[in-house]
Amino acid sequence: MERRARTYRGALALLLAGGILITGCGASDTGDESALADRSSGSRGPAGGKQPAPGAPSAAPGQQEDGAAAEDGADRESVAPDYLSTFALDVDTASYGYARRTLGDGQLPSPDTVRPEEFVNSFRQGYKPPEGNGFSVSVDGAKPGAGASDWSLLRVGLATRPASETGERPPAALTFVVDISGSMAEPGRLDLAKTSLGILADELRDDDSVSLVTFSDEAETRLPMTRLQGNRTKIRDAIEKMEPTDSTNVAAGVQQGYDEAVGGHREGATNRVVLLSDALANTGETDADAILERIDEAREEYGITLFGVGVGSDYGDALMERLTNKGDGNTTYIADETQARKVFVDQLPAHVQLRARDAKAQVAFDRKTVEQFRLIGYENRKVADEDFRDDSVDGGEVGPGHTVTALYAVRLREDASGHVATATVRWQDPKTRKAHEQTGSVETGAIDGTLWGGDSARLQVTAVAAYFADTLRGGDLPGTPALGELARRARSLASTTEDSAVAKLATAIEQADRLRNGGGAEPPEGEGEVG
Repeated sequence: MERRARTYRGALALLLAGGILITGCGASDTGDESALADRSSGSRGPAGGKQPAPGAPSAAPGQQEDGAAAEDGADRESVAPDYLSTFALDVDTASYGYARRTLGDGQLPSPDTVRPEEFVNSFRQGYKPPEGNGFSVSVDGAKPGAGASDWSLLRVGLATRPASETGERPPAALTFVVDISGSMAEPGRLDLAKTSLGILADELRDDDSVSLVTFSDEAETRLPMTRLQGNRTKIRDAIEKMEPTDSTNVAAGVQQGYDEAVGGHREGATNRVVLLSDALANTGETDADAILERIDEAREEYGITLFGVGVGSDYGDALMERLTNKGDGNTTYIADETQARKVFVDQLPAHVQLRARDAKAQVAFDRKTVEQFRLIGYENRKVADEDFRDDSVDGGEVGPGHTVTALYAVRLREDASGHVATATVRWQDPKTRKAHEQTGSVETGAIDGTLWGGDSARLQVTAVAAYFADTLRGGDLPGTPALGELARRARSLASTTEDSAVAKLATAIEQADRLRNGGGAEPPEGEGEVG
């Protein structure tokens, strides 16, 4: 059955995400679609029509798509009223990893490769997880001040329950598609991919299975789907024999990989294709649209998901993100063995399963209190508001222990008091495809405190990451500090949180500040690693 994926996927996105992934004012689970129909203000009808989330406002005159009032002189009747913000969930982090790598190499990242949501979702948030297999929903915020006294940052936080500490999970059937083209000969590409897969061969369980496909100008199956038990040496030998050669035919690799995944499909297992590449396609089909159909068919019929692990300093950004988005996947980036171990040892074994499929979020702002709002990032994950409950429209896939954060800049009306917004997340159970929802809400009193020096260090880290990303891509978020001040705040937060990831964020901001001011990119002593 053909899906109507009407999400707006933009051209951006770094290499791709390891098949592994990662990164409260919660109400109770509302159950299946029939229950949702009874609870919502709109009527669904027998065919299962569409409706906004709980708390969604009715039409308001003169409202632009981002929630700003229409300019004087505009045809107010022709302006679509919109106090809703709807997007597919995204746990990608590759944009931030690539930006750090680029800054470490002494260059500012291209604005087209900077996605604020991936910067934000690279950091721990501390949300309380749900007790069940769904999501918890947290909504909070604060005022940044600094010339933006009438603005607040509003944070919508979604979290899933971590994987079982006992390691219980379904077996995994993973097809690794590895780029061995000439460009992968550069240090930190194929050598890092081989190291990563070697680590993985030691970490997977005996009842897991792997297959190995390589591609350059053509694709080749190096190892059919093989159980780990009794075959680890055979698998390591196949990995070690990979050597770079020729050009990059991504289409051939993806096609062959999915053929192997379908041929080796295991009922009851987590079936995934993992793409390791720099995605610099230059041979065969290089247009994403021509490659996507095969992925979509395998995803629909067999439930096979695609993840990409990015390596190297140059990437086929737009092609690879579109592939992983279409393949219900996520992206991550590895620059060295430390990051490889984090992804393949710490994350993959625990996160190989899914908690939610086709997850979407919708935030309904209250027009009585909110004058204007802006979602920071998620441009290529937007979903039409009316498609929020259309489960044929693609959403995002989320694994155990993941958090997803959406940050909004919100301007309240003068002397506003009361309800600000209701956030709803909708997802399908990975096994039954049954739809569920969870909601959370926030009042004015919860977002009018002071951001900097406030009670929530994690909210401040989120703000630093978002402001940094917006500055790199030339944005104009209200209340954005200068890079020097942002770096100082990040350093202070690194001390407060005792989080090495925040210290590395501070280093990246300092590098960007020096580069923008014509200085070198050398980091302070002890802060130069890209891990």
